[in-house]
Amino acid sequence: MRAERRRHHGDMAYRLTQYAHGGGCACKIPPGELEEMVSGLTGARPEGAEGELVVGLDAGDDAAAVRLRGDQALIATTDFFTPVVDDPYDWGRIAAANALSDVYAMGGAPVVALNLLCWPRETLPFELATETLRGGAEVCAAAGCHLAGGHSVDDPEPKYGLAVTGTAHPDRLLRNDAGRAGQPLSLSKPLGIGVLNTRHKATAERFAEAIEVMTTLNDRAARAAVAAGARCATDVTGFGLLGHLHKLARASGVSAVLDSAAVPYVAGARESVRAGFVSGGTRRNLDWVRPHTDLSAVDEETAVLLADAQTSGGLLVAGEIPGAPVIGELVPRGEHSVVVR
Repeated sequence: MRAERRRHHGDMAYRLTQYAHGGGCACKIPPGELEEMVSGLTGARPEGAEGELVVGLDAGDDAAAVRLRGDQALIATTDFFTPVVDDPYDWGRIAAANALSDVYAMGGAPVVALNLLCWPRETLPFELATETLRGGAEVCAAAGCHLAGGHSVDDPEPKYGLAVTGTAHPDRLLRNDAGRAGQPLSLSKPLGIGVLNTRHKATAERFAEAIEVMTTLNDRAARAAVAAGARCATDVTGFGLLGHLHKLARASGVSAVLDSAAVPYVAGARESVRAGFVSGGTRRNLDWVRPHTDLSAVDEETAVLLADAQTSGGLLVAGEIPGAPVIGELVPRGEHSVVVR
């Protein structure tokens, strides 16, 4: 483990998660509050704007997409958050993979990214910031994405992420409003990241599988989805599987039936819920989706896991893709947007 080299400065040890009020995508503004905040902000096309905005704020999709010409769309997104793990190098890798995921969730390929760094310069040594940036740079290199500069701010809490620009074919975009009844639902990564990160923050236990999941790019899943002819997808991050599935079903005008027994989890996730390692973000996710979700067939523990706030989670695809389990299907719109069985 790299902790001795990366988390020590002089005679003092630093646990990055202890310098933040929360961690990772669990720090997102709750979905209900966010939707209320941005309602009405979808304006008309600005005069003189180049290209056609084909995906904007209307359906709460993963990124914005502008058609520049017939065969090319530009994808733009940004994502950053407080430390989700103590090791700065791992945090940098996780944050970068998470930011790049929004481009993959739209069926695109990242082209260039900019660092976004907030750092408590009088509290944490800059060598930890350097390790964070190094982790982000390595993930961008693995993704074949240029990383060119960025912006930094002196901030009481450490935060890191990327602003990412990518490209895609405008007729092959993956979007959350393109789901159709009869399509299966596939999930490319297991759930349970949020509860394990909450446990890590509380106990300093390191969960290698969780870090492996969070640092794995969604590039292969995105390419497989596009190659299979899928047109509807989203990534599962801070709003949990139930929250993102609700948004997809609502935007597509359908309902989703979720097979809870088919959903994969990272080892130790269920035990961590039983031990009480559940973030406030996950609780808020569950409160938000309850009115729209039939959870009568599952226990509270399962409901919490399905609402668990993920960081750098997998792609949820309306269609079958190699290596990803089918966890449900889209059906004609019913009383609830999501039914869990």
